[in-house]
Amino acid sequence: MIIGRGLIASLFLDDDRDDIIFFASGVSNSLETRVEEFLREENLIKKTIAENPEKTFVYFSTCSIYDSSKTGSDYVLHKLKMEQLIKNNHNQFLILRVSNVVGKGGNPNLLMNYLVRSIKNNETVNVHTKATRNLIDAADVKQITFDLIEKYDFNKIVNLAYMQNYSIIEILEIIEDFYNIKLDLNLIKNGSGYDINIPDIEDYFRINNLTNKESYLYKILEKYYS
Repeated sequence: MIIGRGLIASLFLDDDRDDIIFFASGVSNSLETRVEEFLREENLIKKTIAENPEKTFVYFSTCSIYDSSKTGSDYVLHKLKMEQLIKNNHNQFLILRVSNVVGKGGNPNLLMNYLVRSIKNNETVNVHTKATRNLIDAADVKQITFDLIEKYDFNKIVNLAYMQNYSIIEILEIIEDFYNIKLDLNLIKNGSGYDINIPDIEDYFRINNLTNKESYLYKILEKYYS
């Protein structure tokens, strides 16, 4: 059972399961402030839990919870509230805090979509030189989710992110090499980042030989942006 229509929800369309709720619908904009948007997700979660008490509830939350610049924001407080709501009201759940997922399609304003679009349109790219981002392949999000389900690793919160962050400069250097172009950059001495610990899933990247961050991003570009 899939709840949602975005990038993460689309990952499970071909492998939907009657005994699992893949809940990937709700507030995705970390700058959101409209009360009605938060209530919409809350009411949908309550309704879904009430109607499906026997199904495992997999909720896709966000690693933005660890971003010190968003501490106390309406978005982060809402996501924490939704996590607690699920923990308090469902017998079998899995809460996945996801970083920056890169895949086919998705919101055009997602980082990689924005950067590649800017490059193709020969636009100047504004670069916050102190900013870092954690990028994870959508295919790995899907596989790790199913790995956790198959292990019956439930009733916990798992950080679903890559092993290392990328600086924005690193991302752009890899993109330049991939497309064999020189970007027009506007460097801004600003930005921030935050570390994400992934003890539950770190072995996944080692086992699948995905520990080289440059190679990892290069494969993402080949898969979704070539």
